[in-house]
Amino acid sequence: MKVRALGIVLLFSILLTGCKADDYSVVLPHPIEQTEEGAVATQDADTKLITMEDLEAADSQQTTDSLQTVDPMQATQAVEPQQTDEIREQESILFEEPCHSSYAYESLSGAEQLWYQDINRTLGNLLEKQELTSEGLSMGLDESDIDRIFQCVLNDHPEYFYVEGYTYICFTGVEKMVKLEFSGTYSMNVEEALERKAQLEEAADAILAGVSREASDYDKIKYIYETLVYQTEYDLNAPDNQNIYSVLVNHRSVCQGYAKALQYLLSRLQVECTLVAGTVDTGEGHAWNLVRSSGDYYYVDATWGDVFYQVEEAEEGYIDNLPQINYDYLCITTQQLLRTHTLGGVVRMPVCDALEDNYYVREGAYFTEVNEELLEMLFQNAAANGQTDIALKCAYPTIYEEMVRKLIGEQEIFSYMQVESGSVAYAQNEKQLSMTFWVTN
Repeated sequence: MKVRALGIVLLFSILLTGCKADDYSVVLPHPIEQTEEGAVATQDADTKLITMEDLEAADSQQTTDSLQTVDPMQATQAVEPQQTDEIREQESILFEEPCHSSYAYESLSGAEQLWYQDINRTLGNLLEKQELTSEGLSMGLDESDIDRIFQCVLNDHPEYFYVEGYTYICFTGVEKMVKLEFSGTYSMNVEEALERKAQLEEAADAILAGVSREASDYDKIKYIYETLVYQTEYDLNAPDNQNIYSVLVNHRSVCQGYAKALQYLLSRLQVECTLVAGTVDTGEGHAWNLVRSSGDYYYVDATWGDVFYQVEEAEEGYIDNLPQINYDYLCITTQQLLRTHTLGGVVRMPVCDALEDNYYVREGAYFTEVNEELLEMLFQNAAANGQTDIALKCAYPTIYEEMVRKLIGEQEIFSYMQVESGSVAYAQNEKQLSMTFWVTN
């Protein structure tokens, strides 16, 4: 009697939430979940079901004459990964010095990190049929762990703009999995990826030339945040809008493009930054970032930093002078984030409670009390610096309500903001306890 290794192939596309297949006997094409306004597109990868005949022809798994003589350990040893010279030569073909974070990687167990390294090498070089180390299997991993680890690799690597998803093949012996082969699915070939990589690096170099490598973490984060908002138009229909190419080259994207571009650029500046997935208070899927500034973690949402992303309609004259940047989501705490966002994704996030590098604190616009002297200083400094808009934030709802009554209800804003012509407009964010004032024509 002969024993034969069974092979099963599964097909997956990039999912922020991570889907698991319930039936491992068929190819399962998964939709690509967009992270904006419920827009979901289904994409079938160009992959076919691998038949048993194909597996028998391709598989090097040895058979035996007797079921009783099969040693599961020998079966595992027989499929140890074979690193060929060709694969070794390809290991640095695309990203010799990849700019990435390791936050997701460090959240994994030792066994999971082994498969992370295998998947990372595969995706980073557009390889196919990379065997996942059998050591991971012996340490308790199985096919149900692949999707989470795959998502962790993408969380850490915004430069993998060409990755669409993955497939894997399971090989089982006597009531035991003995081998897993992983393959990436890509939107382009190596030559096209290298061409786009060159365009991305040129665009990134132009942006990074505007900030000193010796600047503080906060100044680097603020510069990239502002630059992306200024240079990028929010566009649900933008091509490549789930990756960095849409932002850095096409300058039109959605939230995941903003978040991955911010991560990519800050990584180049040696600032720790990772991707965060979740939802917002309207229920849509969304992506933003976790950054580390001066040793402390903060959240940053560059998409919500783009004022025009949230403005649907405004009176004539109002929109013309509307400030371009909203700083409510530049280095904020977990408590502030959860007023409008809900955390999701496969990686556990830390509690962010530091305030030192919050935008309003750093800019002297954070009020723990109604302080007229501090208000006057804030507006005087803004005028001296040529600012046309002034934003401030309150620490507590009671302070915010008093500021609204004083500055808006009693119109005391005119005693702080000198207006020679036109009028003063304002915007309020009750959830973030902030308000912004500017002069309209």
